[in-house]
Amino acid sequence: MKFIHTGDVHWGMIPDSDRPWGKKREQAIRLTFRSIIEDAREKRVDLLLITGDLFHRQPLARDLKEINYLFSTIPSTRVVIIAGNHDRITKSSSVLSFSWNSNVSFLMDGELSSVYFDSLNTEVYGFSYHSAEITAPFGEGLSIPDSKRIRILMLHGGDAKHVPFDKNVLAALPFSYIALGHIHKPAVLMENRMAYCGSPEPLDLTETGAHGYFLGEIDEGSGRVVSLSFQPVSQAQYIPLVVNVTPATTNEELAQIIAGEIRKRGASNIYRFRIRGMRDPDTEFDTEFLSGQWNIIEMLDESEPQYDFHALFAEHPSDMIGFYIQALMKEDMSAVEKKALYYGIHALLMTKDERSQP
Repeated sequence: MKFIHTGDVHWGMIPDSDRPWGKKREQAIRLTFRSIIEDAREKRVDLLLITGDLFHRQPLARDLKEINYLFSTIPSTRVVIIAGNHDRITKSSSVLSFSWNSNVSFLMDGELSSVYFDSLNTEVYGFSYHSAEITAPFGEGLSIPDSKRIRILMLHGGDAKHVPFDKNVLAALPFSYIALGHIHKPAVLMENRMAYCGSPEPLDLTETGAHGYFLGEIDEGSGRVVSLSFQPVSQAQYIPLVVNVTPATTNEELAQIIAGEIRKRGASNIYRFRIRGMRDPDTEFDTEFLSGQWNIIEMLDESEPQYDFHALFAEHPSDMIGFYIQALMKEDMSAVEKKALYYGIHALLMTKDERSQP
């Protein structure tokens, strides 16, 4: 029995909404989810598990219709959905009165319930959020009756405010596979047994690395997961990079270095650059200009001006510059102390230069 485990799609979200590429990120969420549906059809998947936060907020009727149409294109695949904290069910939720395709099962109860698929001899358990937070731990004292069915648990949570659980407690329960949602980075907690699918598309700059879904297969005889593989599917990644500079590095050279790094990895990705190293004290890197040319969400200049403090002290032994160097300069300086020394000296030198103007 083949299954796809996905979740945290956040349909309707606009990541990086204040950036020029924000609209493309919104479109990417939809296109990537469509590609998962296409994979389910092409790979002849029996079961599609969506472990919460399919929608970024309360879905409107039109959102439900769009999603339902996609499900109608995979009639041989059973779709099981639970609601997460973002798309939690309220008294006014459109989902309460919506008519899903016959291949779709939405476990809307706030308590654990299940749906059984006779042709697959598989029972899927789960529950939906009806509030923004669920702080009660899950799993302790839970009793699941003996059965020869394949059993799968769908769960959205894992932190203190959203269904906290002990993975060892979950592992002791008689489930073939435990499909987790809520954490946006994919992670296998127990090999061939328990995993977070992560969000198909990364949703902010902290969500680095590959994003996609899990494709698994359960042996119908033993009821065990015999394969579980991560399938990268996102259209873009958030990539953090460090660029090292020297006192000889100019703005033009830095722009070429950054362009080269981006071209190697793909212009469709989104980047966070840190500039490190020693720079010429007369050089100030134009991070705003550099960021405007590519999908760069953050450009941090952590470079330090290369001052010769001993030479400066020799030139200014009895003025404010010399006193400042003498007061702050010492061996084994912390990063904060270095910045204080560099910025202070820079300010004093600028003040001196201005006073020396005719």
